[in-house]
Amino acid sequence: MKATELKELTVEQLEAKLKEMKSELFNLRFQHAINQLENPHRITEVKRDIARVMTILQEKKA
Repeated sequence: MKATELKELTVEQLEAKLKEMKSELFNLRFQHAINQLENPHRITEVKRDIARVMTILQEKKA
């Protein structure tokens, strides 16, 4: 997800998105551990998206 798209969301929406992404990351790590993950690069993408959301949340709260 792009940072410009995230900046348009409200704080509540960002927090919900963050929770959803953390859940997805957990599931991806679980699949990776049992060798069922088809695209391991997806873990990196989700981590970066989480970082983007957290950064924008900090900007909005400041």
